[in-house]
Amino acid sequence: MTLASYDPRVLKSNAPVPGAPDNWKRFFSFNTDAKVIGIQYITVAIFFLLIGGLLAMIMRGELITPENDLVDRTVYNGLYTMHGTIMLFMFIFPVLNGLNNLLIPTMIGAPDMAFPKLNAVAFWLVPIFGVILISSFLLPGGPANSGWWSYPPVSTQNPLGNFVSGEGMWLTAVALSGVSSIMGAVNFVTTIIRMRAPGMTFFRMPIFIWTVWAAQTLQLIGLPALTGGAIMLLFDLVVGTSFFQPEGGGDPVLYQHFFWFYSHPAVYVIILPVFGIFSELFSCHSRKPVFGYKFVALASFAIVFLGLIVWVHHFFPSGVPEWMRNLFMVTTMLISVPTGVKVFAWLATIWGGKLRLNTPMLFSLGGLFNFVFAGVTGIMLATVPIDIHVNNTYFVVGHFHYVIYGAAVMGIYAAIYHWFPKFTGRMYYEGLGKLHFFLTFIGTNLNFFPMHPLGLMGMPRRVSSYDPEFTFWNVVASLGSFLLGVSIIPFLLNMISSWVRGPQAPQNPWNAIGLEWLLPSPPPAENFEENVPTVISGPYGYGTGKPLVENQAAYETQSPLEA
Repeated sequence: MTLASYDPRVLKSNAPVPGAPDNWKRFFSFNTDAKVIGIQYITVAIFFLLIGGLLAMIMRGELITPENDLVDRTVYNGLYTMHGTIMLFMFIFPVLNGLNNLLIPTMIGAPDMAFPKLNAVAFWLVPIFGVILISSFLLPGGPANSGWWSYPPVSTQNPLGNFVSGEGMWLTAVALSGVSSIMGAVNFVTTIIRMRAPGMTFFRMPIFIWTVWAAQTLQLIGLPALTGGAIMLLFDLVVGTSFFQPEGGGDPVLYQHFFWFYSHPAVYVIILPVFGIFSELFSCHSRKPVFGYKFVALASFAIVFLGLIVWVHHFFPSGVPEWMRNLFMVTTMLISVPTGVKVFAWLATIWGGKLRLNTPMLFSLGGLFNFVFAGVTGIMLATVPIDIHVNNTYFVVGHFHYVIYGAAVMGIYAAIYHWFPKFTGRMYYEGLGKLHFFLTFIGTNLNFFPMHPLGLMGMPRRVSSYDPEFTFWNVVASLGSFLLGVSIIPFLLNMISSWVRGPQAPQNPWNAIGLEWLLPSPPPAENFEENVPTVISGPYGYGTGKPLVENQAAYETQSPLEA
Protein backbone atom coordinates (compact mmCIF):
# COMPACT_ATOMS: atom_id res chain seq x y z
CA MET A 1 0.00 0.00 0.00
CA THR A 2 1.28 3.46 -0.90
CA LEU A 3 1.23 6.45 1.34
CA ALA A 4 -1.16 8.08 -1.08
CA SER A 5 -3.77 5.52 -0.07
CA TYR A 6 -4.07 7.12 3.35
CA ASP A 7 -6.03 10.14 4.32
CA PRO A 8 -3.54 13.00 4.88
CA ARG A 9 -5.19 13.69 8.23
CA VAL A 10 -4.44 10.13 9.27
CA LEU A 11 -0.80 10.37 8.20
CA LYS A 12 -0.13 13.47 10.27
CA SER A 13 -2.13 12.24 13.25
CA ASN A 14 -1.14 10.05 16.12
CA ALA A 15 -3.44 7.23 15.03
CA PRO A 16 -1.95 3.72 14.86
CA VAL A 17 -2.00 3.28 11.11
CA PRO A 18 0.14 0.40 9.78
CA GLY A 19 2.52 1.63 7.15
CA ALA A 20 2.28 5.29 8.00
CA PRO A 21 5.60 7.15 8.30
CA ASP A 22 7.38 6.48 11.59
CA ASN A 23 4.23 4.75 12.79
CA TRP A 24 6.04 2.45 15.20
CA LYS A 25 7.61 5.39 17.04
CA ARG A 26 4.18 6.53 18.20
CA PHE A 27 3.83 3.55 20.46
CA PHE A 28 7.01 4.47 22.36
CA SER A 29 6.08 8.08 23.01
CA PHE A 30 3.77 10.04 25.32
CA ASN A 31 0.70 9.99 23.10
CA THR A 32 -2.78 11.25 23.97
CA ASP A 33 -4.71 9.38 21.25
CA ALA A 34 -6.87 6.78 23.01
CA LYS A 35 -6.32 4.28 20.16
CA VAL A 36 -2.55 4.51 20.49
CA ILE A 37 -2.80 4.26 24.29
CA GLY A 38 -5.09 1.26 23.92
CA ILE A 39 -2.57 -0.60 21.80
CA GLN A 40 0.23 0.44 24.17
CA TYR A 41 -1.74 -1.03 27.08
CA ILE A 42 -2.41 -4.30 25.25
CA THR A 43 1.18 -4.72 24.04
CA VAL A 44 2.68 -4.13 27.50
CA ALA A 45 0.08 -6.44 29.04
CA ILE A 46 0.93 -9.30 26.65
CA PHE A 47 4.63 -8.84 27.45
CA PHE A 48 3.89 -9.30 31.14
CA LEU A 49 1.59 -12.23 30.33
CA LEU A 50 4.66 -13.99 28.94
CA ILE A 51 6.63 -13.28 32.14
CA GLY A 52 3.78 -14.33 34.44
CA GLY A 53 3.17 -17.44 32.36
CA LEU A 54 6.86 -18.40 32.55
CA LEU A 55 6.73 -18.16 36.35
CA ALA A 56 3.60 -20.36 36.34
CA MET A 57 5.29 -23.04 34.26
CA ILE A 58 8.30 -23.07 36.61
CA MET A 59 5.87 -23.58 39.50
CA ARG A 60 4.10 -26.38 37.68
CA GLY A 61 7.49 -27.88 36.85
CA GLU A 62 8.16 -28.00 40.59
CA LEU A 63 4.75 -29.53 41.30
CA ILE A 64 5.00 -32.31 38.69
CA THR A 65 6.77 -34.40 41.36
CA PRO A 66 5.96 -34.62 45.09
CA GLU A 67 9.51 -33.74 46.16
CA ASN A 68 10.84 -30.23 46.43
CA ASP A 69 13.46 -30.79 43.69
CA LEU A 70 13.42 -27.90 41.19
CA VAL A 71 13.51 -24.62 43.17
CA ASP A 72 14.07 -23.76 46.81
CA ARG A 73 10.96 -23.28 48.96
CA THR A 74 11.63 -19.58 49.48
CA VAL A 75 12.12 -19.16 45.74
CA TYR A 76 8.81 -20.96 45.18
CA ASN A 77 7.09 -18.53 47.55
CA GLY A 78 8.48 -15.64 45.52
CA LEU A 79 7.35 -17.29 42.27
CA TYR A 80 3.70 -17.67 43.23
CA THR A 81 3.64 -14.20 44.78
CA MET A 82 5.01 -12.57 41.65
CA HIS A 83 2.98 -14.78 39.31
CA GLY A 84 -0.29 -13.70 40.89
CA THR A 85 0.72 -10.05 41.12
CA ILE A 86 1.99 -9.83 37.53
CA MET A 87 -1.00 -11.63 36.06
CA LEU A 88 -3.52 -9.39 37.85
CA PHE A 89 -1.89 -5.97 38.02
CA MET A 90 0.36 -6.20 34.96
CA PHE A 91 -1.73 -8.26 32.54
CA ILE A 92 -5.46 -8.43 33.26
CA PHE A 93 -6.09 -4.85 34.32
CA PRO A 94 -3.84 -3.24 31.65
CA VAL A 95 -5.24 -5.37 28.80
CA LEU A 96 -8.81 -4.48 29.84
CA ASN A 97 -7.83 -0.79 30.04
CA GLY A 98 -6.42 -1.17 26.54
CA LEU A 99 -9.73 -2.52 25.22
CA ASN A 100 -11.55 0.27 27.08
CA ASN A 101 -9.40 2.88 25.34
CA LEU A 102 -10.01 1.35 21.92
CA LEU A 103 -13.72 0.74 22.29
CA ILE A 104 -15.31 3.34 24.57
CA PRO A 105 -14.76 6.41 22.32
CA THR A 106 -15.51 4.55 19.09
CA MET A 107 -18.62 2.81 20.48
CA ILE A 108 -20.19 5.99 21.87
CA GLY A 109 -19.07 8.34 19.09
CA ALA A 110 -16.62 10.39 21.16
CA PRO A 111 -13.49 11.89 19.53
CA ASP A 112 -11.26 10.76 22.42
CA MET A 113 -11.29 10.23 26.16
CA ALA A 114 -12.51 13.03 28.41
CA PHE A 115 -9.01 13.61 29.83
CA PRO A 116 -6.44 12.56 27.20
CA LYS A 117 -3.32 13.62 29.15
CA LEU A 118 -4.54 11.90 32.33
CA ASN A 119 -5.16 8.84 30.16
CA ALA A 120 -1.56 8.85 28.95
CA VAL A 121 -0.19 9.33 32.49
CA ALA A 122 -2.29 6.38 33.70
CA PHE A 123 -0.72 4.19 31.03
CA TRP A 124 2.89 5.25 31.60
CA LEU A 125 2.60 4.36 35.27
CA VAL A 126 2.11 0.73 34.15
CA PRO A 127 5.64 0.09 32.79
CA ILE A 128 7.02 2.06 35.75
CA PHE A 129 5.49 -0.17 38.41
CA GLY A 130 6.14 -3.16 36.16
CA VAL A 131 9.88 -2.40 36.20
CA ILE A 132 9.72 -1.95 39.98
CA LEU A 133 8.13 -5.38 40.37
CA ILE A 134 10.51 -7.21 38.03
CA SER A 135 13.63 -5.51 39.40
CA SER A 136 12.82 -6.90 42.85
CA PHE A 137 14.15 -10.25 41.56
CA LEU A 138 17.62 -8.64 41.60
CA LEU A 139 17.57 -7.66 45.28
CA PRO A 140 19.65 -9.65 47.81
CA GLY A 141 16.55 -11.01 49.54
CA GLY A 142 14.68 -11.65 46.29
CA PRO A 143 11.14 -10.52 45.48
CA ALA A 144 8.17 -10.42 47.83
CA ASN A 145 7.23 -13.90 49.00
CA SER A 146 4.15 -13.30 51.17
CA GLY A 147 1.57 -14.11 48.49
CA TRP A 148 -0.31 -11.70 46.21
CA TRP A 149 -2.49 -10.68 49.21
CA SER A 150 0.58 -9.82 51.36
CA TYR A 151 -0.97 -10.45 54.78
CA PRO A 152 0.78 -9.07 57.85
CA PRO A 153 2.63 -10.02 60.01
CA VAL A 154 4.41 -12.13 57.34
CA SER A 155 4.65 -9.13 54.99
CA THR A 156 6.07 -6.82 57.67
CA GLN A 157 9.08 -9.03 58.34
CA ASN A 158 12.43 -7.82 57.01
CA PRO A 159 15.02 -10.37 58.24
CA LEU A 160 17.88 -8.88 56.19
CA GLY A 161 17.18 -5.39 57.51
CA ASN A 162 17.51 -3.79 54.06
CA PHE A 163 15.84 -0.43 53.55
CA VAL A 164 14.91 -1.50 50.01
CA SER A 165 13.29 -4.94 50.09
CA GLY A 166 11.26 -7.09 47.75
CA GLU A 167 8.17 -6.60 49.90
CA GLY A 168 8.66 -2.83 49.93
CA MET A 169 8.94 -2.72 46.15
CA TRP A 170 5.85 -4.92 45.88
CA LEU A 171 3.84 -2.53 48.03
CA THR A 172 5.13 0.48 46.09
CA ALA A 173 4.14 -1.15 42.80
CA VAL A 174 0.66 -2.05 44.06
CA ALA A 175 0.10 1.50 45.34
CA LEU A 176 1.17 2.95 41.95
CA SER A 177 -1.07 0.44 40.21
CA GLY A 178 -3.96 1.68 42.34
CA VAL A 179 -3.25 5.31 41.43
CA SER A 180 -3.07 4.40 37.72
CA SER A 181 -6.34 2.46 37.82
CA ILE A 182 -8.16 5.24 39.71
CA MET A 183 -7.01 7.73 37.02
CA GLY A 184 -8.31 5.39 34.34
CA ALA A 185 -11.62 4.86 36.14
CA VAL A 186 -12.26 8.62 36.42
CA ASN A 187 -11.56 8.94 32.70
CA PHE A 188 -13.73 6.03 31.59
CA VAL A 189 -16.75 6.93 33.74
CA THR A 190 -16.61 10.61 32.75
CA THR A 191 -16.31 9.76 29.06
CA ILE A 192 -19.29 7.40 29.17
CA ILE A 193 -21.54 9.83 31.05
CA ARG A 194 -20.59 13.07 29.26
CA MET A 195 -19.37 12.30 25.74
CA ARG A 196 -21.95 10.07 24.03
CA ALA A 197 -23.05 10.79 20.47
CA PRO A 198 -26.33 12.68 19.88
CA GLY A 199 -29.29 10.38 20.38
CA MET A 200 -27.33 7.74 22.35
CA THR A 201 -29.36 7.53 25.52
CA PHE A 202 -28.30 5.19 28.30
CA PHE A 203 -30.57 2.47 26.94
CA ARG A 204 -29.10 2.82 23.47
CA MET A 205 -25.58 2.15 24.70
CA PRO A 206 -23.95 -1.18 23.83
CA ILE A 207 -23.83 -3.70 26.68
CA PHE A 208 -20.03 -3.47 26.69
CA ILE A 209 -20.29 0.20 27.66
CA TRP A 210 -22.71 -0.66 30.47
CA THR A 211 -20.35 -3.30 31.85
CA VAL A 212 -17.30 -1.02 31.70
CA TRP A 213 -19.28 1.73 33.44
CA ALA A 214 -20.25 -0.71 36.20
CA ALA A 215 -16.73 -2.14 36.52
CA GLN A 216 -15.08 1.27 36.74
CA THR A 217 -17.62 2.38 39.33
CA LEU A 218 -16.42 -0.55 41.42
CA GLN A 219 -12.85 0.65 40.90
CA LEU A 220 -13.70 4.11 42.18
CA ILE A 221 -15.44 2.73 45.28
CA GLY A 222 -13.14 -0.13 46.25
CA LEU A 223 -9.67 0.64 44.95
CA PRO A 224 -8.87 3.50 47.39
CA ALA A 225 -9.19 0.96 50.23
CA LEU A 226 -6.52 -1.33 48.75
CA THR A 227 -4.26 1.58 47.76
CA GLY A 228 -4.53 3.08 51.24
CA GLY A 229 -3.96 -0.32 52.87
CA ALA A 230 -0.83 -0.91 50.74
CA ILE A 231 0.58 2.51 51.71
CA MET A 232 -0.14 1.88 55.41
CA LEU A 233 1.51 -1.54 55.20
CA LEU A 234 4.52 0.06 53.47
CA PHE A 235 4.81 2.49 56.40
CA ASP A 236 4.68 -0.43 58.84
CA LEU A 237 7.47 -2.15 56.94
CA VAL A 238 9.78 0.82 56.28
CA VAL A 239 9.02 3.49 58.88
CA GLY A 240 8.03 1.29 61.81
CA THR A 241 4.42 2.38 62.29
CA SER A 242 1.91 -0.06 63.77
CA PHE A 243 -1.22 0.13 61.65
CA PHE A 244 -1.33 -3.66 61.35
CA GLN A 245 1.26 -4.85 63.89
CA PRO A 246 -0.29 -6.30 67.07
CA GLU A 247 2.74 -5.51 69.22
CA GLY A 248 2.19 -1.83 68.51
CA GLY A 249 -1.57 -1.90 68.98
CA GLY A 250 -2.37 -2.55 65.30
CA ASP A 251 -4.74 -5.15 63.87
CA PRO A 252 -3.54 -7.44 61.05
CA VAL A 253 -7.15 -8.44 60.28
CA LEU A 254 -7.88 -4.78 59.45
CA TYR A 255 -5.51 -5.09 56.48
CA GLN A 256 -7.41 -8.18 55.34
CA HIS A 257 -10.60 -6.10 55.34
CA PHE A 258 -8.90 -3.34 53.32
CA PHE A 259 -7.54 -5.93 50.90
CA TRP A 260 -10.65 -8.00 50.33
CA PHE A 261 -13.07 -5.05 50.31
CA TYR A 262 -11.48 -4.28 46.96
CA SER A 263 -9.88 -7.54 45.87
CA HIS A 264 -13.03 -9.62 45.71
CA PRO A 265 -14.94 -6.93 43.79
CA ALA A 266 -11.81 -6.80 41.60
CA VAL A 267 -12.95 -10.14 40.20
CA TYR A 268 -16.11 -8.38 38.99
CA VAL A 269 -14.02 -5.48 37.68
CA ILE A 270 -12.31 -8.10 35.51
CA ILE A 271 -15.29 -10.24 34.53
CA LEU A 272 -17.88 -7.49 33.92
CA PRO A 273 -16.20 -6.11 30.75
CA VAL A 274 -15.80 -9.71 29.58
CA PHE A 275 -19.56 -10.13 30.05
CA GLY A 276 -19.92 -7.12 27.79
CA ILE A 277 -17.63 -8.72 25.20
CA PHE A 278 -19.74 -11.90 25.30
CA SER A 279 -22.91 -9.86 24.72
CA GLU A 280 -21.41 -8.03 21.73
CA LEU A 281 -19.98 -11.14 20.09
CA PHE A 282 -22.88 -13.52 20.72
CA SER A 283 -25.27 -11.02 19.18
CA CYS A 284 -23.03 -10.26 16.19
CA HIS A 285 -22.01 -13.82 15.35
CA SER A 286 -25.50 -15.25 15.98
CA ARG A 287 -27.13 -12.48 13.92
CA LYS A 288 -29.70 -11.86 16.68
CA PRO A 289 -30.41 -8.97 19.09
CA VAL A 290 -29.28 -9.43 22.70
CA PHE A 291 -32.14 -11.13 24.53
CA GLY A 292 -33.48 -9.04 27.42
CA TYR A 293 -31.20 -6.07 26.68
CA LYS A 294 -32.38 -3.83 29.56
CA PHE A 295 -32.21 -6.64 32.12
CA VAL A 296 -28.69 -7.55 30.96
CA ALA A 297 -27.62 -3.91 31.20
CA LEU A 298 -29.09 -3.32 34.68
CA ALA A 299 -27.77 -6.67 35.95
CA SER A 300 -24.28 -5.15 35.66
CA PHE A 301 -25.06 -2.63 38.40
CA ALA A 302 -26.82 -5.27 40.48
CA ILE A 303 -23.48 -7.12 40.43
CA VAL A 304 -21.75 -3.90 41.54
CA PHE A 305 -24.07 -3.49 44.54
CA LEU A 306 -23.87 -7.11 45.64
CA GLY A 307 -20.14 -7.31 44.87
CA LEU A 308 -19.49 -4.69 47.56
CA ILE A 309 -21.07 -6.82 50.32
CA VAL A 310 -19.46 -10.23 49.83
CA TRP A 311 -15.84 -9.78 50.92
CA VAL A 312 -16.22 -11.38 54.35
CA HIS A 313 -16.63 -14.83 52.78
CA HIS A 314 -12.82 -14.86 52.68
CA PHE A 315 -12.89 -14.81 56.49
CA PHE A 316 -15.24 -17.75 57.12
CA PRO A 317 -12.48 -19.79 58.83
CA SER A 318 -11.15 -16.75 60.73
CA GLY A 319 -13.49 -16.86 63.69
CA VAL A 320 -16.06 -14.33 62.43
CA PRO A 321 -19.43 -14.41 64.25
CA GLU A 322 -22.04 -16.89 63.06
CA TRP A 323 -24.49 -14.14 62.03
CA MET A 324 -21.80 -12.57 59.83
CA ARG A 325 -21.03 -15.92 58.21
CA ASN A 326 -24.69 -16.45 57.39
CA LEU A 327 -25.19 -12.89 56.12
CA PHE A 328 -22.25 -12.97 53.74
CA MET A 329 -23.08 -16.49 52.61
CA VAL A 330 -26.48 -15.19 51.49
CA THR A 331 -25.07 -12.09 49.76
CA THR A 332 -22.45 -14.21 47.98
CA MET A 333 -25.11 -16.58 46.73
CA LEU A 334 -27.37 -13.71 45.68
CA ILE A 335 -24.76 -12.44 43.23
CA SER A 336 -25.46 -15.54 41.15
CA VAL A 337 -28.90 -14.07 40.31
CA PRO A 338 -27.81 -11.10 38.12
CA THR A 339 -25.00 -13.26 36.78
CA GLY A 340 -27.51 -15.94 35.88
CA VAL A 341 -29.66 -13.32 34.12
CA LYS A 342 -26.72 -12.63 31.82
CA VAL A 343 -25.94 -16.30 31.18
CA PHE A 344 -29.55 -17.15 30.30
CA ALA A 345 -29.76 -14.06 28.08
CA TRP A 346 -26.68 -15.19 26.16
CA LEU A 347 -28.09 -18.69 25.73
CA ALA A 348 -31.36 -17.21 24.49
CA THR A 349 -29.42 -14.96 22.10
CA ILE A 350 -27.49 -17.88 20.66
CA TRP A 351 -30.50 -20.21 20.51
CA GLY A 352 -31.84 -20.40 16.98
CA GLY A 353 -29.28 -17.96 15.64
CA LYS A 354 -27.17 -18.25 12.51
CA LEU A 355 -23.95 -19.06 14.33
CA ARG A 356 -20.62 -18.28 12.69
CA LEU A 357 -18.01 -20.42 14.44
CA ASN A 358 -15.06 -18.19 13.67
CA THR A 359 -12.24 -17.54 16.13
CA PRO A 360 -13.94 -14.76 18.17
CA MET A 361 -17.10 -16.83 18.53
CA LEU A 362 -15.20 -19.97 19.53
CA PHE A 363 -13.34 -18.08 22.26
CA SER A 364 -16.63 -16.59 23.47
CA LEU A 365 -18.34 -19.97 23.64
CA GLY A 366 -15.32 -21.54 25.35
CA GLY A 367 -15.20 -18.68 27.85
CA LEU A 368 -18.93 -19.08 28.59
CA PHE A 369 -18.49 -22.82 29.19
CA ASN A 370 -15.64 -22.22 31.61
CA PHE A 371 -17.52 -19.45 33.39
CA VAL A 372 -20.58 -21.62 34.01
CA PHE A 373 -18.33 -24.28 35.54
CA ALA A 374 -16.63 -21.62 37.68
CA GLY A 375 -20.06 -20.37 38.76
CA VAL A 376 -21.03 -23.82 40.06
CA THR A 377 -17.83 -24.11 42.11
CA GLY A 378 -18.34 -20.51 43.28
CA ILE A 379 -21.74 -21.41 44.78
CA MET A 380 -20.02 -24.32 46.54
CA LEU A 381 -17.42 -21.97 48.02
CA ALA A 382 -20.13 -19.55 49.13
CA THR A 383 -21.58 -22.26 51.37
CA VAL A 384 -20.01 -21.97 54.82
CA PRO A 385 -19.55 -25.71 55.59
CA ILE A 386 -17.95 -26.43 52.21
CA ASP A 387 -15.80 -23.29 52.33
CA ILE A 388 -14.41 -24.17 55.76
CA HIS A 389 -13.53 -27.63 54.43
CA VAL A 390 -11.79 -26.53 51.21
CA ASN A 391 -10.46 -23.12 52.28
CA ASN A 392 -6.76 -22.75 51.53
CA THR A 393 -6.82 -25.87 49.34
CA TYR A 394 -6.33 -26.19 45.60
CA PHE A 395 -10.12 -26.13 45.14
CA VAL A 396 -10.02 -22.35 45.62
CA VAL A 397 -7.10 -22.04 43.21
CA GLY A 398 -8.98 -24.03 40.58
CA HIS A 399 -12.15 -21.95 40.95
CA PHE A 400 -10.24 -18.67 40.75
CA HIS A 401 -8.29 -19.68 37.65
CA TYR A 402 -11.42 -20.87 35.85
CA VAL A 403 -12.87 -17.39 36.35
CA ILE A 404 -9.74 -15.42 35.53
CA TYR A 405 -8.12 -17.48 32.76
CA GLY A 406 -10.89 -19.80 31.67
CA ALA A 407 -13.50 -17.07 31.29
CA ALA A 408 -11.84 -13.64 31.42
CA VAL A 409 -8.70 -14.29 29.37
CA MET A 410 -10.61 -16.28 26.76
CA GLY A 411 -13.08 -13.40 26.52
CA ILE A 412 -10.17 -10.99 26.08
CA TYR A 413 -8.78 -13.15 23.26
CA ALA A 414 -12.24 -13.12 21.66
CA ALA A 415 -12.29 -9.32 21.80
CA ILE A 416 -8.79 -8.98 20.34
CA TYR A 417 -9.68 -11.18 17.37
CA HIS A 418 -13.07 -9.51 16.86
CA TRP A 419 -11.82 -5.92 16.82
CA PHE A 420 -8.34 -6.58 15.42
CA PRO A 421 -9.41 -5.74 11.82
CA LYS A 422 -10.99 -2.48 12.90
CA PHE A 423 -7.99 -1.01 14.72
CA THR A 424 -5.16 -2.38 12.59
CA GLY A 425 -6.76 -2.33 9.17
CA ARG A 426 -5.66 -5.94 8.67
CA MET A 427 -7.38 -9.32 8.86
CA TYR A 428 -5.93 -12.03 11.06
CA TYR A 429 -5.30 -15.59 9.86
CA GLU A 430 -8.30 -17.75 10.76
CA GLY A 431 -6.36 -21.03 10.82
CA LEU A 432 -3.84 -19.78 13.38
CA GLY A 433 -6.71 -18.28 15.39
CA LYS A 434 -8.56 -21.60 15.64
CA LEU A 435 -5.34 -23.44 16.52
CA HIS A 436 -4.84 -20.89 19.30
CA PHE A 437 -8.38 -21.50 20.56
CA PHE A 438 -8.15 -25.29 20.73
CA LEU A 439 -4.75 -25.25 22.43
CA THR A 440 -6.00 -22.66 24.94
CA PHE A 441 -9.30 -24.40 25.70
CA ILE A 442 -7.77 -27.85 26.14
CA GLY A 443 -4.80 -26.46 28.11
CA THR A 444 -7.06 -24.44 30.41
CA ASN A 445 -9.20 -27.41 31.38
CA LEU A 446 -6.25 -29.78 31.73
CA ASN A 447 -4.48 -27.26 33.94
CA PHE A 448 -7.26 -26.09 36.23
CA PHE A 449 -9.83 -28.88 36.45
CA PRO A 450 -7.47 -31.24 38.37
CA MET A 451 -7.15 -28.61 41.09
CA HIS A 452 -10.73 -29.29 42.19
CA PRO A 453 -10.30 -33.00 43.06
CA LEU A 454 -6.93 -32.09 44.62
CA GLY A 455 -8.67 -29.57 46.87
CA LEU A 456 -11.44 -31.99 47.82
CA MET A 457 -8.74 -34.55 48.68
CA GLY A 458 -7.16 -31.98 50.99
CA MET A 459 -4.06 -30.74 49.15
CA PRO A 460 -3.16 -27.32 50.58
CA ARG A 461 -2.31 -24.41 48.31
CA ARG A 462 1.03 -22.53 48.38
CA VAL A 463 3.15 -25.67 48.83
CA SER A 464 6.09 -26.81 46.73
CA SER A 465 6.03 -30.43 47.95
CA TYR A 466 3.09 -32.68 48.72
CA ASP A 467 1.96 -36.18 49.68
CA PRO A 468 2.49 -38.74 46.86
CA GLU A 469 -1.25 -39.51 46.79
CA PHE A 470 -1.74 -36.17 44.97
CA THR A 471 0.75 -36.99 42.21
CA PHE A 472 -1.62 -38.03 39.39
CA TRP A 473 -3.72 -34.88 39.32
CA ASN A 474 -0.63 -32.69 39.70
CA VAL A 475 1.00 -34.33 36.68
CA VAL A 476 -2.15 -33.69 34.61
CA ALA A 477 -2.28 -30.05 35.78
CA SER A 478 1.39 -29.50 34.96
CA LEU A 479 1.02 -30.96 31.46
CA GLY A 480 -1.97 -28.66 30.95
CA SER A 481 0.08 -25.64 32.02
CA PHE A 482 2.81 -26.50 29.52
CA LEU A 483 0.19 -26.82 26.76
CA LEU A 484 -1.22 -23.46 27.84
CA GLY A 485 2.27 -21.99 27.51
CA VAL A 486 2.59 -23.39 23.98
CA SER A 487 -0.82 -21.92 23.03
CA ILE A 488 0.54 -18.37 23.14
CA ILE A 489 2.87 -19.08 20.18
CA PRO A 490 0.20 -19.18 17.39
CA PHE A 491 -1.40 -16.10 18.96
CA LEU A 492 1.79 -14.05 18.78
CA LEU A 493 2.57 -15.32 15.27
CA ASN A 494 -0.94 -14.39 14.17
CA MET A 495 -0.97 -10.91 15.64
CA ILE A 496 2.48 -9.88 14.43
CA SER A 497 2.32 -11.40 10.94
CA SER A 498 -1.25 -10.21 10.35
CA TRP A 499 -0.51 -6.63 11.33
CA VAL A 500 2.63 -6.55 9.19
CA ARG A 501 1.37 -8.27 6.07
CA GLY A 502 -2.18 -9.56 6.60
CA PRO A 503 -4.96 -8.95 4.06
CA GLN A 504 -6.41 -5.46 4.16
CA ALA A 505 -9.54 -5.39 6.30
CA PRO A 506 -12.83 -3.99 5.02
CA GLN A 507 -14.69 -1.39 7.02
CA ASN A 508 -17.05 -3.98 8.55
CA PRO A 509 -15.78 -7.54 8.05
CA TRP A 510 -18.41 -9.08 10.40
CA ASN A 511 -21.37 -7.05 9.08
CA ALA A 512 -21.72 -5.94 12.70
CA ILE A 513 -23.95 -3.20 14.12
CA GLY A 514 -22.31 -0.45 16.15
CA LEU A 515 -20.83 3.02 15.76
CA GLU A 516 -17.27 1.66 15.65
CA TRP A 517 -18.14 -0.30 12.50
CA LEU A 518 -19.19 2.90 10.71
CA LEU A 519 -15.58 4.14 10.94
CA PRO A 520 -12.84 3.33 8.43
CA SER A 521 -10.37 0.56 9.28
CA PRO A 522 -8.25 1.81 11.00
CA PRO A 523 -10.16 4.84 12.35
CA PRO A 524 -8.75 8.37 11.91
CA ALA A 525 -7.27 10.28 14.83
CA GLU A 526 -10.48 11.74 16.25
CA ASN A 527 -12.84 9.03 15.05
CA PHE A 528 -15.85 10.73 13.45
CA GLU A 529 -14.34 14.22 13.96
CA GLU A 530 -17.04 16.80 13.10
CA ASN A 531 -19.21 14.27 11.29
CA VAL A 532 -20.60 12.58 14.43
CA PRO A 533 -23.67 10.45 13.60
CA THR A 534 -27.00 10.81 15.38
CA VAL A 535 -28.17 7.54 16.93
CA ILE A 536 -31.86 6.76 16.25
CA SER A 537 -32.31 3.17 17.49
CA GLY A 538 -31.04 0.54 19.93
CA PRO A 539 -27.65 -1.12 19.55
CA TYR A 540 -28.58 -4.62 18.33
CA GLY A 541 -30.79 -4.34 15.28
CA TYR A 542 -29.87 -7.71 13.74
CA GLY A 543 -32.77 -9.00 11.66
CA THR A 544 -34.89 -5.88 12.23
CA GLY A 545 -33.73 -3.80 9.27
CA LYS A 546 -33.69 -0.66 11.46
CA PRO A 547 -30.79 1.74 10.81
CA LEU A 548 -28.63 2.58 13.81
CA VAL A 549 -27.97 6.21 12.84
CA GLU A 550 -29.37 8.90 10.61
CA ASN A 551 -28.11 8.75 7.03
CA GLN A 552 -26.46 5.39 7.76
CA ALA A 553 -25.85 4.55 4.11
CA ALA A 554 -23.42 7.47 3.81
CA TYR A 555 -21.29 6.11 6.65
CA GLU A 556 -21.38 2.55 5.33
CA THR A 557 -20.25 3.47 1.83
CA GLN A 558 -17.51 5.96 2.68
CA SER A 559 -13.91 5.14 1.88
CA PRO A 560 -10.99 5.97 4.19
CA LEU A 561 -10.27 9.02 2.04
CA GLU A 562 -13.85 10.27 2.52
CA ALA A 563 -14.05 9.68 6.25
